[in-house]
Amino acid sequence: MTATIIDIRREPEAALKQAEAVLSDGFPVALPTETVYGLAADATNPAAIARIYETKGRPRFNPLICHMADLAMAERYASFDALSRRLAETFWPGPLTLILPLKPDSGIHPLATAGLDTVGVRVPAGFASELIRQFDRPLAAPSANTSGKVSPTSARHVVEDLGEKLTLILDNGAAPVGVESTILRVEDGQIRLLRPGGISAEAIEAATGQPVIRPQGPTAIIEAPGMLASHYAPGAAVRLNATEVEAGEALITFGAAPIKGAEHAVAVFDLSPTGDLAEAAANLFDYLKRADATGAARIAVASVPQTDLGEAINDRLTRAAAPRE
Repeated sequence: MTATIIDIRREPEAALKQAEAVLSDGFPVALPTETVYGLAADATNPAAIARIYETKGRPRFNPLICHMADLAMAERYASFDALSRRLAETFWPGPLTLILPLKPDSGIHPLATAGLDTVGVRVPAGFASELIRQFDRPLAAPSANTSGKVSPTSARHVVEDLGEKLTLILDNGAAPVGVESTILRVEDGQIRLLRPGGISAEAIEAATGQPVIRPQGPTAIIEAPGMLASHYAPGAAVRLNATEVEAGEALITFGAAPIKGAEHAVAVFDLSPTGDLAEAAANLFDYLKRADATGAARIAVASVPQTDLGEAINDRLTRAAAPRE
């Protein structure tokens, strides 16, 4: 099977029509969001959800985020406390996922939630939201890549990884944010950070006037996507906080930082020569893929500040470098 590729920028109506047809038949569609490209299917259809897991090779204990057209649609499926609603009103559409209680008989199938009584909900910006509104059902949509590997930020990435397994891939150029959504859960009036992402904890704290509670150490409980210790991994090993390049390594650096032996690296990629964390986040997955494609045995990564979007970047890099089973 060879996927049909439609450029949304040139054929928006054809993209909507074909995507709705494939989704209605119970098959996943690879589509762009502002974060990364997602593998979307009808969140109320168990056969469609099963095809997401099969296509990705994703473990079924790892829940999926359900994407909605808007807040009103989200309220049909999940229950909002006052603080969660405030977060939604502030940051949607955008790269924020909220973990919320499922409403009774919501229609979202337990396969999408890994059997939990909660659901991760997000309202994406742009084309994805338009498609969901027309389809009038939520779309379960993890990243459109083989499970555990580097997330795709372009249609080309999807084609190279899953192109032979899919019917339809929609192309809208490079994803502008470049890392997945921030995942939050409100409990007892406190905001818990389950996964850093495209909205910084600092922005959340500024909007709410409340601290964001970060996890203390690793957890065995998978409440949301992106919580597995090893994730976002290229084929090559990853070495973090590099200050020099060792033989046979490709180098990913940041802010034009001087790295000893950089001239001997297999290849060098600077996430942002000017030290812009938003630019670095947008380039992260693409540069990991490019570094991996050089054939280097290992990828050395220079340190990235932990502030603002650097928290999300470092989270992805730490999981990419984690020991693999």
